[in-house]
Amino acid sequence: MKLGSLLLVDDDRLVLDAMSDWLREKGYQVAEACSASEAIKRIDQSVFDIVVTDIRLQEGDGFEVLEHCQQICPETSVIMMTGYMSDNTASDALRGGACDVLTKPLLDERLELAIDQALAQRQELSRDHGRPCPVDPRTGMETIVGHDHRMLRVFDMIHRIADTKATVLITGESGTGKSLVARAIHRRSGRADQPFVEIACGALPETLLESELFGHVAGAFTGASVPKIGKFMQADGGTVFLDEIATASPNMQVKLLRLLQEFEFEQVGGIRTHRVDTRVILATNEDLNDSVASGRFRRDLYYRVNVINIELPALRQRVTDIPVLAEHFLEKICRESGREVDGFAAQAMSALQAHAWPGNVRELQNVVERAVLLGRHRQIMLEDLPPTMFRAPRDDMPTTRGITLKQALEGPERQIILQTLQQNNGNRGATAEQLGIDRTTLYKKMKRLGLEDGIGIYSRCSPTAF
Repeated sequence: MKLGSLLLVDDDRLVLDAMSDWLREKGYQVAEACSASEAIKRIDQSVFDIVVTDIRLQEGDGFEVLEHCQQICPETSVIMMTGYMSDNTASDALRGGACDVLTKPLLDERLELAIDQALAQRQELSRDHGRPCPVDPRTGMETIVGHDHRMLRVFDMIHRIADTKATVLITGESGTGKSLVARAIHRRSGRADQPFVEIACGALPETLLESELFGHVAGAFTGASVPKIGKFMQADGGTVFLDEIATASPNMQVKLLRLLQEFEFEQVGGIRTHRVDTRVILATNEDLNDSVASGRFRRDLYYRVNVINIELPALRQRVTDIPVLAEHFLEKICRESGREVDGFAAQAMSALQAHAWPGNVRELQNVVERAVLLGRHRQIMLEDLPPTMFRAPRDDMPTTRGITLKQALEGPERQIILQTLQQNNGNRGATAEQLGIDRTTLYKKMKRLGLEDGIGIYSRCSPTAF
């Protein structure tokens, strides 16, 4: 029985043959490639359900294969393998569109599980593929602003999965808009006229969280004088959005696992089993893979919630969206406050685009609101922005408080790469040579920093703005 069509890419012939033979025995249809160029040629010639590729190849690398799949056949799932796992490697792969990253040497069970999950996700996405879409593809997503290709992929994913019942895991840094995406999924689904109930799991202690989610009977605990209807019963027929799911206790994780498997639960202190028809969307700003590895998050629950994953890019990775977002917030805040501001001065916009935005879109909204309320001109000027955005910090002042070292270094790194690109008129080969790195490394850095779409929009930025 054929379970799915796979393309395996590895430059180690022994490993490639062993994996191929084992997967064929399992019932998969398997093709092979030993280099990135050979893999790309096969992808152009045939349609595969899944591509499994090593990242390090003697000719090219797995990121070339991943990028080609995203451009030519975005419906094909890509699983990447590496013997040199790092946080950057995994995040670059997942941000580039990979559905999973595995560490070599591979365990047979782990590879098979990754393939089964990828196939399950494809089935969920294609289940309602033939159903006509009654509305414009962006209907229900009006509150989400962006034209960056990463956001376009998010819009497409929302459009494709909204009207299924599949559990969705939304990941991304704080302030990237996970709640907005959850609401957009609900508004575009057949449950749009039913309740959307949101709860922040990290805001409540375990005992109160259980009561909030499942409800309680009278007398269940001290102070429970009357029965309480929980969030899942309130959202019966609709959607429950569980934010900060990584903070759930081990005991709560067990109960969530049962609920996601059977959609049954008992209220706190009760013996009656309740069943609900509820769509569940979860979100976290933590890396659940790390949480699973450290034992803080159940592995079986992780595989249950990670059926469909929507990863939201950080704002510093979608620099081209900053002007659009800033204008959107400006219009909204002016309308609400009654202020009249025509737009942003060139230097102010340059400073916004150069900022690292550790607080992401939420921070940008706060900065624009501050500028509108405190500004004295018809335009937002450079001096209307927080001083830390355009003044060089003093040596005795800490500047990384509240953000990671990696985030703090991304601003200067972006500045150096951008200025070098400008000096070389956008020539990436000359830029890589001047910076002392290879072209592949430069490309990955540009992609991570949101610079891969070109430098035309930055040409008006003055060096002092960075």
